[in-house]
Amino acid sequence: MQEEIPPPEGQAINRRIGSRVRALRAELGLTLDALAARCEVSRSMLSLIERGESSPTAVVLEKIATGLGVALASLFDDPTAAPSPVSRGAERSPWRDPQSGYVRRNISPPGFPSPIRIVEVELPAGARVAYETGPREVTIHQQIWVQRGAIEVTLGTSSYRLEADDCFAMELNDTMTFFNPTTEPARYVVVISTERTATPRRLYERGGADS
Repeated sequence: MQEEIPPPEGQAINRRIGSRVRALRAELGLTLDALAARCEVSRSMLSLIERGESSPTAVVLEKIATGLGVALASLFDDPTAAPSPVSRGAERSPWRDPQSGYVRRNISPPGFPSPIRIVEVELPAGARVAYETGPREVTIHQQIWVQRGAIEVTLGTSSYRLEADDCFAMELNDTMTFFNPTTEPARYVVVISTERTATPRRLYERGGADS
């Protein structure tokens, strides 16, 4: 089946994601093969993503972010945006996951040096997103604040149902699933704080690549 061609705005975001992946990989001095080994995404897929020629799912992007040692939200930053402490609503570009249909927007000012990021997500009725990655080389704390509807969050083997105005705090150190069990869309805000550990944890040992 031929891959669906994203609309122009989707193509622009795919190119932005590709540029961010390529820049972060270069900062770490990783080849495509080395990054593929770290994140368990094929080299060919990584190449397509870096060229902006693929519409990767949230699950694939989470794997790449883990391999790069950053939060998923980092891959949506606009490298061309001038650093500013203010983020304007009209300047934010939504991104839709081609697999689950969930829509996310980075709310935090792009390019501003801060360990904190804010993301807004809308999860369609019945949609599920299952992130497969576990321990990371960075410590990532998340707090999920439900604005509308209800969601179920599973971290490892523990599940939590969150209703409107509930807030759930966690360290992102295990597999995680978001599920909307209702017949209405759910909207929630994710606040993310990232800190590097003193001794990076080894994530993968594939083909001799450092992790």
